[in-house]
Amino acid sequence: MASSISTPFDIDRILKNSDIMVACGIIAIVIMMIVPMPSFLLTLLLTINITLALIILLVTMYTQESLELSIFPSLLLITTLFRLALNVSSTRLILLKGNAGALIDAFGNFVVGGNPIVGFVIFLILIVIQFVVITKGAERVAEVAARFTLDAMPGKQMSIDADLNAGLISEQDARDRRNKIQREANFYGAMDGASKFVKGDAIAGIIITIINIIGGLVIGVITMKMPIAQAAQRFTLLTVGDGLVSQIPALMISTSTGIIVTRAASEGSLGRDVIGQIFSQPKALFIATGALLFLSMIPGLPHIPFITIAIIVGTLAYLINRTSKQAAQAEALEAEEDAIEETRKPENVLSLLQVDPMELEIGYSLIPLVDPQQGGDLLDRVTMIRRQMAMEMGLVVPPIRIRDNMQLKPSVYKIKMKGMDIAQGEMMVGYYMAMDSGMVQSSVDGIETMEPAFGLPALWVTEEKREEAELNGYTVVDLSSVIATHLTEIIRRHADEILGRQETQALIDNLKENYSAIVEELIPNLLTMGEVQKVLQNLLCEQISIRNLVTIFESLADQARATRDIDALTEYVRQSLVRQISQQYKPQGHSLPVITLDADLEKLMMQSLQQTEQGSYINIDPNTIQTIYKNVQEVVEQASRQGYQVVILCSPMVRIYFKRLVERVVPDIPVLSYNELDGTFDVQSVGMVKL
Repeated sequence: MASSISTPFDIDRILKNSDIMVACGIIAIVIMMIVPMPSFLLTLLLTINITLALIILLVTMYTQESLELSIFPSLLLITTLFRLALNVSSTRLILLKGNAGALIDAFGNFVVGGNPIVGFVIFLILIVIQFVVITKGAERVAEVAARFTLDAMPGKQMSIDADLNAGLISEQDARDRRNKIQREANFYGAMDGASKFVKGDAIAGIIITIINIIGGLVIGVITMKMPIAQAAQRFTLLTVGDGLVSQIPALMISTSTGIIVTRAASEGSLGRDVIGQIFSQPKALFIATGALLFLSMIPGLPHIPFITIAIIVGTLAYLINRTSKQAAQAEALEAEEDAIEETRKPENVLSLLQVDPMELEIGYSLIPLVDPQQGGDLLDRVTMIRRQMAMEMGLVVPPIRIRDNMQLKPSVYKIKMKGMDIAQGEMMVGYYMAMDSGMVQSSVDGIETMEPAFGLPALWVTEEKREEAELNGYTVVDLSSVIATHLTEIIRRHADEILGRQETQALIDNLKENYSAIVEELIPNLLTMGEVQKVLQNLLCEQISIRNLVTIFESLADQARATRDIDALTEYVRQSLVRQISQQYKPQGHSLPVITLDADLEKLMMQSLQQTEQGSYINIDPNTIQTIYKNVQEVVEQASRQGYQVVILCSPMVRIYFKRLVERVVPDIPVLSYNELDGTFDVQSVGMVKL
C-alpha cells in the first residue's frame, strides 16, 4: 500500500501562504513597539535582524539587474520598520531593567572592551560612515538615476518603435521591452523615495542613543539608587551595545542600497565584475608594482610590507598577462576553425537567400533623416505610411527595412522590392523642395529638379527662400516628406506585388476572428487561398481597396459556384463594390467626364476573346492594336487639354481586357464598367475610342 510522504519544509506551500506571512509579520512589528518582550526573545529577533541584513547584502551582490530585486524599495521600508521596532523594545528593557539581553551585553562589553567611551566613539564613527558617506551617496545616485531614467524613456520608446518598424523585433518583443522600461522607471522612482528611509533611520539611531544615555542615567540614579559613575558605566555600555547591534545591520542595508542603485551596466555578479574588470589590465598592475618598489626604497618607510605587496601584485600581473595571451591565441584559433567549419556547411548560404519585402537604402548624408537624436522623423513617417496603406487600401505592408549604403552617392536613396531596385531619387541636404501648386504668383530663385514620386517640375530652395516660396503659392516640403511621398506612391503602384501568400493568409486569419462562417464557406471548399490572392491582386493592381473583405468574400462565395475564372470573379467583386468604386471616382462637379468605346470596338473585342486553361485573353492583330493605342492616346490628350480628369467607361464583359490592352500607353487612367457606377451622379461623354 503506497503512502504519500510530505516533507516538513514545503517551499511551494510557503509561497502560497507568503502574503499571509508577510502581513502577519508587519502586524507583529507594529505590536513590538507597544507590547514589552522578554530579553531572550529580543536577542533572538536582533540575531534575525543581523541575518536578514546580511542576506540582503549578499543577494544584491549577486544581482545582475536592478529589476531582479524590484521589491527592494518595499523591503527597505519593512527592514527599517523592523529595526526601529527593535530599538523601541531594547530601549524599554534598558530603561526598565537595566538589562537588554545577552547580545546587547556582548556588544557593549566584549566588542568595545567594556569601555563606554570607546564604544561611543565607534558608534559615532559608524553613524558618520552610514549617514554622511553611504546613505548620502546612495540617495544622490537614486535621485539622479530616477531623473535620467525618466528623461530617457521617450528615446528608448522611439528606439523600440524603430526596431519594430525595421523588422528587427516582433510585437511581443516590443511590448516586453516597453514593459521593462516602465518597470525601470517605477523602480528608480521608488528607490529615490525609499533611500530617505535609510537617512531617517540613521538620524533616529543618533536620537535614540542620546535619549537612552540621558534617560538611563536619570533612571539609574533616581529610580535604581545607583551611583552616578556606575549608572553612567552601565547604561552607556548598554546603549552603545544596542546602538552597535542596530547600526551594523543598518550599515549593511545602506550598503545594499548603494550597490543596487549603482549597478547600471553590470554583466554579472558584483564579485565577478570587480575581479574581472579591475584585474583585466596587467599593464596597470605592472605599473603599481614599480610604484610599490620605489616606495620601498624611500628611507623611513617600512620596506617589508611594500616589497611583499609588490611581489604579490607583480606575480599576479605576470599570471594575468600570460593567461590573457593564451586566451587570445585560443580564441583566435577557435574563431579561425569556426570560420573554416562554417564555410564547409551547406547551410551557411541560407541566410543569403533571405530577401526583404521592401527596403529603403540611403546615402550617408541622409542618415540624419532617420536618426531621431538628430531630429529625423523618417521612421515615424514610415509607420504612418503603413497605417495609411492599411486604412486606404486594406493592405498590411510588411516592415520596411531602412539601411545606409556607402556605395550610393551621399544624397541618393533607393527603394527596393524583393531585392530589386524599383525607384530612386536624389536629395539636396539643407534644401527644401518647392512645387507648383497651380496658384503660383511669381517664381522664386532655386535649383530646378523633378519631384521623384510623380515626375513634376520642382525647385530646390534654401531655408531663407522657404517663406518667400510659400507666400508666392508654392507647396514647400522637407526632405523626409519627399522620400515618404515617393515611398507611399511606390507602395500604391506595386500593392499587388506586395500582397503575397503570407500576407493573404494574415488577412484571412484576421477576418476569420469575427466572420468565420464566410471564410469557412469560401476557403477551401470553393476557392483556394491562391485563387483568392489573385483576385485581391487584380483589385489592388487597379487601385481598388480590399479593406472591405467581408463584401469581397461574400461576392466570391456567391459566384465561385458558377465559375472559377479569376478575371470573371474579379469583375463580379468589382460590381459588388459599386458604392466604394463610385465614391472613389466621384466627380468634383455635377457630372463625371468619361471616354466611351465605340460599339464596333467592343464587338471586335468580344469576338476576339480566347478561352484557355491559363485564362482568357484578347487575340487581335497588331495593326488593329496600334490603331487602338493611337486613338486612345488622342482622345485622352484631347480631354486633358480641356481640363478633364477622365475615366474610360465600357461594358462589363470587355472592361478587364481593355484595361490590360491600353495600360501600356495610358497606365494611370481608370477603366470602369457601367455596372460599377451607382447612378448617383451624371455621366458626361467627352470622347470616344473608335477603330
